[in-house]
Amino acid sequence: MATPETPAAEIPVVILCGGFGTRIREASERVPKPMIDIGGKPVLWHIMKTYSEHGHRRFILCLGYMSGAVKEYFLRYRENMSDFTISLASGEATYHGLGDAEDWEITCVETGLETGTGGRVSRIRDYIDTDEFMLTYGDGVSNVNVSELLATHRAQGLTGTVTGVHPTSRFGEILVDGDRVEKFQEKPELAGGWVSGGFFVFNREFFNRIDDDVDSLEKEPLAKLSADGELAVYKHTGFWMGMDTFREYTELNRLWAEDIAPWKVWG
Repeated sequence: MATPETPAAEIPVVILCGGFGTRIREASERVPKPMIDIGGKPVLWHIMKTYSEHGHRRFILCLGYMSGAVKEYFLRYRENMSDFTISLASGEATYHGLGDAEDWEITCVETGLETGTGGRVSRIRDYIDTDEFMLTYGDGVSNVNVSELLATHRAQGLTGTVTGVHPTSRFGEILVDGDRVEKFQEKPELAGGWVSGGFFVFNREFFNRIDDDVDSLEKEPLAKLSADGELAVYKHTGFWMGMDTFREYTELNRLWAEDIAPWKVWG
């Protein structure tokens, strides 16, 4: 098992990619939500690039709805990024350089079509070989400093850490007392203060908080963790936006097209 000083390159980043994306159907009828494009690249790629900029290279994708589209994208990633020569007679291909292919290790896990978010996390536990792991959703971009997030988690010494952001609409509200989460409430009617930005760090023991496949990560496991005083908060005051509606999809593509995308922290 790894130590708390495990370098970022070895810490797995778990990304939830299995939802239906029903609220953004205009853009997600032919592809799953994490594969919706921002500037010609899936939003999932943008999220991974953010982590990659901070040294992370190991990704675990929790798949469900239209999982084949995610698998196909990464299985063919090299050939789509490279020049190559192919012999149609033999089917053999020779690649000329790797293009701008990233040094990523990606594990695709089928976590079920109807599985809750907590259940999806539970199903990837055997792929976690370190004492800590990162976790986020496959539909939100941010310039969150995930290195500082990890450092905050280690400094607090609690089971989990959630990134708190200022609300732009109704999301899971977190009531904060100092550096700890006092209460976690999913999508209240009136949100104020901080909301969950969906960028987490957990210790392995978090798996013991997940009861079954129907668990919603936001309801049961995180509610229990905060009630026990085991959920810290990392306060992020920079850019954050979920791609939950067609309006947000349009805005994110506008920011990218005008070269003013705040979440583009890589060179």
